[in-house]
Amino acid sequence: MGRLLLLGSVVTAAALLGPSVQGQGGSPRGAEWRHYAGDAASTKYSPLDQITAANVGTLDVAWRWPSPDNAIAAANPAARPGAYQDTPLMVNGVLYTTTSLGLYVAIDPITGRTLWQYDPEIWRQGRPPNLGFTHRGAAFWTDGVRKRIISGTHDAHLVSIDAETGKPDPTFGAGGRVDVIAGLPFADRQRNYAINSAPVVVKNVIVTGSNINDVPFSKEAPRGDVSGFDVVSGRKLWTFHAVPQAGEFGHETWQNGSAAYTGNTNVWSMITADEALGYVYLPFGTPTSDYYGGARHGDNLFAESLVCLDATTGRRVWHFQAVHHGLWDYDFPAAPVLLDITVQG
Repeated sequence: MGRLLLLGSVVTAAALLGPSVQGQGGSPRGAEWRHYAGDAASTKYSPLDQITAANVGTLDVAWRWPSPDNAIAAANPAARPGAYQDTPLMVNGVLYTTTSLGLYVAIDPITGRTLWQYDPEIWRQGRPPNLGFTHRGAAFWTDGVRKRIISGTHDAHLVSIDAETGKPDPTFGAGGRVDVIAGLPFADRQRNYAINSAPVVVKNVIVTGSNINDVPFSKEAPRGDVSGFDVVSGRKLWTFHAVPQAGEFGHETWQNGSAAYTGNTNVWSMITADEALGYVYLPFGTPTSDYYGGARHGDNLFAESLVCLDATTGRRVWHFQAVHHGLWDYDFPAAPVLLDITVQG
């Protein structure tokens, strides 16, 4: 039901935002959706209950929002938007979305009116790898005073945007941008490396994955290393090597020196977090290349593994490898759900 409110099947707003459910900031209580999957635990659950099986057939469209991608694509035939894959955030009565071409927009959920729009114009640099112009949104962060939209870009940067004005944060990196691939072997911006999934922010640390070309052009490719960045300054705090390097835990699972040139093994999907513990849970994909392992003998940690890291330090807490020496592209394709269960009382 929460998805109906957030994804654009927008119903008559007055019925949903009446005084009996009104909360702070213009949002009905429980209507906030501050993470791509609802909350940091990726539960995808909303307690809203005004839309039911009994009344869903009576809903009417209140508004439709035209994406600015339409005008850009009409004037620039090479900028061809892919599928809309974002789940908008709902924070303090405002919707925040990221378009396929990488524009960031704030929308009034009552009227559908655009409140602000920021276009870093990265689409001018050409088509990103794999799925092309697709994007899976952003993270929201606040310290109670500053409010920021944090996201990765198709040209392998992190951006920090003022959630109230739509302007890049000048104190974050260089003009609101931080380069995430500086010094990464074999990485070629947009040709084989981009970011198109939402990061998470835990304990004031941004943790992000990557979108790496997984077509088997060669045995060499950029690694899907995961790094933590300070949410205020953008300073890199730590890096976890997806393919362990010499002297690191798991390096022996890459035989014949293959850890030096094998890449991918990236977190292309979403990340789950335990905000109380300060842990992040990373679903890793297959190494280079998806369907041939002749150049990377061994079990190949941390490919096709679920890895838990301490978000503050990047320290590995535990890991579980589902497939040893993967050959069939059996990536973990989604964020794990973090939940409490009761077993035998």
